[in-house]
Amino acid sequence: MTTTITNNGNQIIAAFAGRLDTAAAVQTAEDIKPLLEVSGKEIILDCTELEYISSSGLRIFLTVRKDAAAHGCKVIVRNINADIRQVFVMTGFVSLFEIQ
Repeated sequence: MTTTITNNGNQIIAAFAGRLDTAAAVQTAEDIKPLLEVSGKEIILDCTELEYISSSGLRIFLTVRKDAAAHGCKVIVRNINADIRQVFVMTGFVSLFEIQ
């Protein structure tokens, strides 16, 4: 599992690749810490190469959303595959995030 964060002007893009499971969640939580300090920007969670997300991964996405809201940021989830979309639907995440 890799997480790459790119600052693109008024957007911060976090690109996830691999399986965001319980084993990868500890490192991913460390990797996304810069997102938790962003103010007034749009945060893009790019899931183009994300193959799987567990409850631990969903918790990380919620943490980003919570901190973003506290700092006046908007969070957008992009390019989720059909399996991850199904998880988002079953857990109600489709109503918590803007999904593109």
